Amino acid sequence: MADKLTRILYVEDEPDIQMVARLALETLGGFTVEVCSSGNEAIARAPEFQPQFILLDVMMPGMDGPTTLKLLRGLPQTASTPVVFMTAKVQPSEVAYYKELGAVDVIPKPFDPMTLAGRVEEIWASCHG
Repeated sequence: MADKLTRILYVEDEPDIQMVARLALETLGGFTVEVCSSGNEAIARAPEFQPQFILLDVMMPGMDGPTTLKLLRGLPQTASTPVVFMTAKVQPSEVAYYKELGAVDVIPKPFDPMTLAGRVEEIWASCHG
């Protein structure tokens, strides 16, 4: 049996989306969520937080999601942590590209707050099947 998922690092630059996702994940999913507003912040905070799962926005000012993912992969604490991109760009070719970069899955935006925690659990289970 896989470890229970408890710690999620969530990287998103929009405060409104941050708030909705955090509420959905903490209240409905019972997760501990560390919210970062930028790729730089995620790189700085990930080693200490040691997330089990990372939700990563693709389009962010400064460092985008793919660049952030690459840098997270360079840290020993997050080298193999499952990463899921959250993006409105979900054409099959785009999803394939994100998976080539090392994402385990893609959650389309806008997401449904009521089903977000369940979707995260499904992806977590599939990573530890």
